[in-house]
Amino acid sequence: MRLQDILSTIAKDGAAPLYLVTGEKRGARKDSFEVDDYLVDQAVAAIKAAALGGAEGADSSGTEAFNYDLLYGDETDASEILSRAGESPVFASRRLILVKAADKLPAAEGEKFLDYLKEPCETTALVFVVGKKMDERRKFTQTLMKRAVLVDCAPPPEGQLPAWIKAEAGRVGVKVEDDAVLLLKDMAASLKDMAGGSLYLIRRELEKLAAYVGEGRAVKAADVQTLKGTESGASVFDLTGAIGAQNRAQALRILARNLEAGEDPLRILGALAWQYRRIWKAKEQGGQWGRGFDLGRSFSEARLRSAFEKFAETDSKLKGASGGSKTRVLETLLWDLCASPKDALRAGAR
Repeated sequence: MRLQDILSTIAKDGAAPLYLVTGEKRGARKDSFEVDDYLVDQAVAAIKAAALGGAEGADSSGTEAFNYDLLYGDETDASEILSRAGESPVFASRRLILVKAADKLPAAEGEKFLDYLKEPCETTALVFVVGKKMDERRKFTQTLMKRAVLVDCAPPPEGQLPAWIKAEAGRVGVKVEDDAVLLLKDMAASLKDMAGGSLYLIRRELEKLAAYVGEGRAVKAADVQTLKGTESGASVFDLTGAIGAQNRAQALRILARNLEAGEDPLRILGALAWQYRRIWKAKEQGGQWGRGFDLGRSFSEARLRSAFEKFAETDSKLKGASGGSKTRVLETLLWDLCASPKDALRAGAR
């Protein structure tokens, strides 16, 4: 079911005991699987609100701390998830167990859910969220897809983007003229391969446009052009440019501005990795950078390979870090990415 259908069903019937929040395979490539973080977060918020009560999942009775658990498939096991799912709600009618990165549950752990999936606890909403396509040969996957309410959070096809943009514009209180919608649609389509999807970025553009044009005036194409890509801090393109120029001070300033503006560290890392993948792809195509895109000339193949290794290391560190330490992890990454070849050689010799 598409997200809007799920939202209508939840509003009518309340939360179900079992959900699978997923995307869908698109295109000829076997690994072509699309899911958008913005739609996932909307789906989870709606389920949370229905299960725990209150607006956007806020528990007005103050019992959320007892009745809501967030777990990750690569950090937990079936016994812990099942134990929490089987607990009785405290001073409430339902519990919510959210399992993110459920596609990372080991195959052996998945088999332990089979009995529960056939008879889920009616006083618990157990929600599995996947970021990648699950192995449909596994019995766990087959049973989950059969028993759970499937929530399709794949981004809308390009032809449906204008309708989605107009609907989101209405939610932030602004009307967008057709020529402006087309520009925003092109922006979303060009960023569809970005880690986590492009809809959060388009939503942010709409919020900025609503503040920019003010009440009573519709957004025009010129408004979109004026604000395109501007952020409270600075864009990923500016950050990549500073790295390419080996300008550590500027890169760290851009990072600080984005963190101060409330950007999530993992999202910053994902955006940076996405930009590097674009650079790599352009190099594979013989330097066909495209209009306004010449950052790749600052990066050698060796420098790109080293960066991807650092991205993987940083991703692991961020997931295990908390508070200010996440800032230090990202600062260390940028310091290393800005290193000159001579600096890298000296570091390797130590």
